[in-house]
Amino acid sequence: MALRHNDPVLYFIQRMRDEVHRFAIGTHRAKRSKAIGATPLDDVPGVGATRKRALLAHFGSAKAVARANLADLKAVDGVSANMAQVIYDYFHEQG
Repeated sequence: MALRHNDPVLYFIQRMRDEVHRFAIGTHRAKRSKAIGATPLDDVPGVGATRKRALLAHFGSAKAVARANLADLKAVDGVSANMAQVIYDYFHEQG
C-alpha cells in the first residue's frame, strides 16, 4: 500500500527516520571522537586524564612516553617517583 504524498502518516515516518538518523550519526561521531583520543596511556594504572595530558604535553606523543627513561618521567609535573616507576615498568616489562 502506497501512502499519499500529503498523508500525515508519511510525515510521521519521515520525522521518525530523520530522528533515528540524527541519533545514529551523533553516536557514531562520539564513538569515533573517543577512539581518536585513546592511547596506550589509558591502560596504565594510576594515569588519569590529568597525568595523561601532562605526559603528552611533556613528551609530545604516547610513543615518546613509552620510550622515555625513568629520569625523564620523573621530570614531568604531576608524576611522582613511584608513578614514574609504574609508567616505566608498564612499557618496559611487556612482551
